[in-house]
Formats: sequence, structure tokens, C-alpha cells
Amino acid sequence: MKPFSQIIFAIFSISIMLFGSAQAQDFPPKKTVTMYVGFAAGGGADTSARIIAKKLGENIGQTVVVENRPGAGGNIVHGTVATGPNDGSVILLGSIGPLSIAPYLMKLNYDPVKDLAPLTMGVAFPNILVVPSDSSIKSLKDFVDQAKKDPGKITYASTGNGSASHLQGELFNSLAGIDTTHVPYKGGSPALVDVLGGRVNSYYSTISSAQPHIKSGKLRAIAVTSSRRVPALSDVPTIAESGYPSFDSSNWYAFVASAKTPEPILERWNQEIVKVLKDKEVAQVLNEHGLFPLPGSRDDLKNYMAKESRVWSKIIKDKNITND
Repeated sequence: MKPFSQIIFAIFSISIMLFGSAQAQDFPPKKTVTMYVGFAAGGGADTSARIIAKKLGENIGQTVVVENRPGAGGNIVHGTVATGPNDGSVILLGSIGPLSIAPYLMKLNYDPVKDLAPLTMGVAFPNILVVPSDSSIKSLKDFVDQAKKDPGKITYASTGNGSASHLQGELFNSLAGIDTTHVPYKGGSPALVDVLGGRVNSYYSTISSAQPHIKSGKLRAIAVTSSRRVPALSDVPTIAESGYPSFDSSNWYAFVASAKTPEPILERWNQEIVKVLKDKEVAQVLNEHGLFPLPGSRDDLKNYMAKESRVWSKIIKDKNITND
């Protein structure tokens, strides 16, 4: 017969396991849910988060608060979530940079694969190659022809070294066999100002930023970076249909949480967020902002992040890109 102390220890261990299992199943969390965003209010990430959070809160019967934590291209808040609460009360609308680009450009205090658990893809949104309206470039063919005629003469703006707009430009350079000169800016606003002023020849801009100037006639839209056209600018062709069928590049936001969060809670978050992303009214509002919901499984996001990492790490290595 086992000693009394061993029996007590066994009962205690089973109790702890049962209690932990019950706690892991608690959903929604008993406290306010925080949805972190790594960018300032008003941008695409913030817009996406607030549209989704509102419906998510209604569905789960719990308050979901969007909290903006801008800084270092979103890397700071990704590290915060990776090491933060793991009870399911914190989720993050992560972005392409910290999840699939930054690990190849800088040292991080987190590993996006090991420390952050994928929940589901959130939304995708393409960039659009634009030029000033008085530019002699009227099509992607003109852009390529001029770049080949005068290598390095055509300049393109980006929101900074290692940003999506920078890497998309380098990806197209490689695919088209051209040499255009990258001009980094500290954000989209100053980049757009210099394109509008004719101080830089082109810019792989977000659609939401460029669209008002396209409509006013100050910018000319040349091509969209995604594989499908954008409804709001349906007359603008994609790079793929303009002679480069393999080109398909979009910015994206995806939902992640601390990898230490119990699996049952991670699965529930996937189910609830996917439900919101599939809601027709939510999808319509997102589409109006040029954002395309892409609900999927946790493995879908894991595999997509891996694919994006392969593409961008190669470009970063081949072009010797740094974040300086």
C-alpha cells in the first residue's frame, strides 16, 4: 500500500491538472480582451482592428479593446505580446514586417515562429505603383522600358528600408531585370509628398493613401501589386497581367497570440475571428477600405508566414538589404 503522503500528493496533482484544464477551457476570458495593434490610430492596421473588434466583442459577449502600441515598425508590441499574458485575454493583429521580414533585418527580443502562435490570417491589401500625373510613364511597359534605357535613373519611394514597399520594388526589379533606385522615407506621408512634388519618380503606395490623389488627377496609377484587381480602382491592371504573371505581393495583417496560450483557447480564437471575417457586413466594410478578409486555419497562417519568409529573406540576402 502507498504511503499516505504519496496518496495526498497524487490527489493534489490530479486536482491541479483538472483545475488547469478547466481554466484552459475558459472562453471568453473573464476579463476585458485587449487587441493590440503595432501602429498608430487611423492607418490600415488600426482600421482593420476596430472593425473586427467591434463584431468580435458582440459575438463573444465580452469587451474587446483595441490598443495602439506604435514603434519600431510594430516590432515592440510583437515582443510585448510574445512575453505577455497567456490566458487568452491578449491577442495581436500582427503584420508582415515583424512576422516575416524583421527577423532577417535585425535582432529581435522574440521569435515570431516560437513565441507567437498563429490564430488566422486577418486581411490583405495590395500596394499600387503610382507616378506623378505629368510623368512620361503611362504604363508598366513604359516604366520598364525607361528603367532599361537608363539604369538607376528612375527612383522609387518607400516607407523605409526593409518595408513592404521597399521589398516589393526590389522584387519587381529582380523579376523585370531592371535597376531602379530606392529612396527610403520615414513613413508614407513624406514619401507621398515627394512623389506628388515630382522629387521622386514613383512609389509603391498603399491604395488608401494614393486613391484620393489618383481621383483628383495628381497621381497616375500604373499597376496593382496583388494578383487580382482592386474593385475601387478596377481599371488599373495588376503587375501580373501586365506581363509578369508570377508577381503577387500584398501587405497583410494576421492574428497571433502568445505561444504559451493553451491550445483550446487558441482554437476558440481561431473559430471566433474566422466567424467575424466571414460576416458579410464586416467583409463589405473592410472592402470599402481596400482591405480583403482572408479567414483560414491556424496551419494556413503558419504555412503562409513561412512562405513569405522564404520570399523576403531571399530578396534581403540577394540585394544585401539592411534596416539602416
